[in-house]
Amino acid sequence: MANIILTVLILLLSICFSEQHQSSNAKILLKIKFLLNYPSVLSSWNTKTDFCNIEPTQSLTVTCYEESITQIHIIGNEGNPPLPLNFSIDSFVRTLSKLQTIKVLTLVSLGLWGPLPRKIARLSSLEILNMSSNFLYDSIPNEISYLTNMQTLILDRNMFSGHLVDSVGSMSALSVLSIRNNSLNGTLPESLGRLENLRVISLAHNQLSGEVPDLGSLVNLQVLDLDGNFFGPQFPNLCDKLVTLVLRNNKFGSGIPKELTSCYQLEKLDVSLNRLVGPFPLPLLSLPSIKKLDISGNRLTGMLYENLSCNSELEFVNFSSNLLTGGLPSCFQSLFKDGIGLYSNNCLSTGDLSQLPLSFCQIEALAVGPDRNKSKHPSRGVLAMSIVLGIVGGIILVGFVFLFARKVSLKMPRGNFLQRSSLENASSTGYSSKVLADTRYISQAMKIGALCLPAYRTFSLEELELATNNFDTSNFVGEGSHGQIYRGQLKDGSVVAIRCVKTKRRQGTQSFMHHIDLIWKLRHKHLVSALGHCFECYLDDATVSRMFIIFEYVPNGTLRSWVSEGCYQRKLTWSQRIAAVTGVAKGIQFLHTGIVPGVFTNNLKITDILMDQNLVAKISGYNLALLSGSLIRQDGIEVPSGARNELKPRERREEKSDMYGFGVILLEVLLGRPINSKREIDVAKYQLQICISAEGVARRSIVDPAIQYIHSEESLKTVMEICIRCLHKNTSERPLIDDVLWNLQFAAQVHDAQSNDGSPISSFNPTLVRQ
Repeated sequence: MANIILTVLILLLSICFSEQHQSSNAKILLKIKFLLNYPSVLSSWNTKTDFCNIEPTQSLTVTCYEESITQIHIIGNEGNPPLPLNFSIDSFVRTLSKLQTIKVLTLVSLGLWGPLPRKIARLSSLEILNMSSNFLYDSIPNEISYLTNMQTLILDRNMFSGHLVDSVGSMSALSVLSIRNNSLNGTLPESLGRLENLRVISLAHNQLSGEVPDLGSLVNLQVLDLDGNFFGPQFPNLCDKLVTLVLRNNKFGSGIPKELTSCYQLEKLDVSLNRLVGPFPLPLLSLPSIKKLDISGNRLTGMLYENLSCNSELEFVNFSSNLLTGGLPSCFQSLFKDGIGLYSNNCLSTGDLSQLPLSFCQIEALAVGPDRNKSKHPSRGVLAMSIVLGIVGGIILVGFVFLFARKVSLKMPRGNFLQRSSLENASSTGYSSKVLADTRYISQAMKIGALCLPAYRTFSLEELELATNNFDTSNFVGEGSHGQIYRGQLKDGSVVAIRCVKTKRRQGTQSFMHHIDLIWKLRHKHLVSALGHCFECYLDDATVSRMFIIFEYVPNGTLRSWVSEGCYQRKLTWSQRIAAVTGVAKGIQFLHTGIVPGVFTNNLKITDILMDQNLVAKISGYNLALLSGSLIRQDGIEVPSGARNELKPRERREEKSDMYGFGVILLEVLLGRPINSKREIDVAKYQLQICISAEGVARRSIVDPAIQYIHSEESLKTVMEICIRCLHKNTSERPLIDDVLWNLQFAAQVHDAQSNDGSPISSFNPTLVRQ
């Protein structure tokens, strides 16, 4: 009898404990719902929910084992904004850590923001963690390495910065490491090469650099994706079980190792947009599993031939922009016909205009150096080729001597520059007849915009040397990605800014005419306009070695220095700020529609907006072809990638991309503090969205104190709304520049009207002409 009573008591106690445990879990999960600001995906959770028996969905799953929660999957809507300002990531992780039995945790697209707390180490049972598509920032804490049971760590699409902690090497169970689309920097820790269980390493689209550590001992590694970093120059040492290898858009400058041809499971190889040299290993084409191969944008050499063997399941090939010779292999000609194979800008004997002369590839192949993988003793074929190339080189040398002698006899000056107006060379620019027919429209736009500017002209090198005291360092202003800038004073006393651009390859002056044709058109009151150019040429072959572009000098600092860096007394008033951003908008409008072709994707920044002596805003960082280097081939010539003859859907998106940059400028003008990162933009935009619908006092609380006491609520609200629309993530939802300009002019008129009588206006209906 006593045994029966004892059994009943134990059973009752276990039931009671189980109910208490369930109640405790319910309280934790309901608090998680509260901390996440009651997201729609958790709308079904309430005090009566049996969490261990919820029907799983694609967005929400809770799994239990013996009444203990072991898995939580919560996936919000893609593009969710950050959680409110009162959200605490620290409290959130502390609450999660009470679920000591949790092994799998997925928290995707929930708007989580803040630094990942060190308390994450309290989740000691965690095996899989996925916190993708949130707003987590700062460094990944070192304490994450304490999670020794971790098998999968996914932190994609956040804002993490700093180095990848070296202690990651202690996570011996780790098999998947994915931290794509963040801002990690520095080098990869050597300890990464000791994680023998790693199957996936995905670190694409960060700012990592240096050599990739030795991964040769990772015998289980199947996926390595380092796309869009700064790794190099040595090709990484890898194992032979790879299925996917993506090293695209880095700085690898060695050859492709022959060992890669023994990766028989390799299905995808993308090493495009690097600096790879040496021969392309042809056996890669016949790997038994290879389906996708992209080696474009390198300097790989080698000869292709018609009966070359390749895998019959090959789906995509891109050989473009290398130094390959020979003919197209018949085994994948069908890929090229179907448009899923690319081979332009080589020296292949295809008979089409997409190929370069054979001599070009031969000379360039010599320039990049011999194959590092070959033996030191050249074969007979190599020796014969060397003799042939030596003869060709001798002929070329004789030609250079002849040209030099001819130049000396003609007494050519050292600074060679164009003598004829680019209008006279309009027919050589490569633009269509429709563009040339629009010169009346272009001229009218230039008459309106190019006020008080001297005529565009060519300069001599002697003029520029005199203006800069032979480019003395005392006149050096700065150096950016587009070359060095000097301040100079011409003979007539006018001050100019001189930008020195080194050419990337040898070309004659005539080949730059289409660039000049665009540059001289970019003259407007709200652009830092070009006044002229000068070519400096090599003495041996008369090709351009340097190009100087002479701009008007704008002396009054950047717009940032007048809204977010200056002292209180120096800051712009609200009227001046509206005038400044309206000027920027007019400059953008001119770039988009005032010339043909228009100039788009200008990467607008507030530090590129300069203020003249009258506080007129001028855009200095627009997309000049020679400065950006972003050229494409169109109608047989190179033109700037941002310039187009017609505004097609793709170009419409490019136009809207300038609206985002303009929105960031508006944001800083409103807040009066520097905005330097994507995270700061998102947080400030969210604050603006909250305040815009509030009352006047709350709305003013977020803006720069220097403009809090403006008369017009309507004016401030209008500019805030423009700013939010320009920063919309969806490109199609951003406004056109004409609409932005109209609204800014409306905001200026409302402010002026209310400032004059000092009282709000109940109804205001301005008659504005959209420009």
